[in-house]
Amino acid sequence: MIDRITVDAGIHFGKPCIAGTRITVQSVLELINEGLTFPEIIENYYPDLTVEDIRACVSYTIALVSGEDIHIAASPA
Repeated sequence: MIDRITVDAGIHFGKPCIAGTRITVQSVLELINEGLTFPEIIENYYPDLTVEDIRACVSYTIALVSGEDIHIAASPA
């Protein structure tokens, strides 16, 4: 599913986009964050997307976050 996401330095300064579009993963996630459902996103904002495209945005973000190294420093006493 992540193969639906592409990164191209010539499109939106290299931000991840849904393949074949100029729609950024960030734009889709912001709509999800606002509480819109997948069908609402498709109907009202991006009619060329599919539910699978939106799921790919979520999966991409999960993969990105799960690959991060988190370094927690002890706070001074």
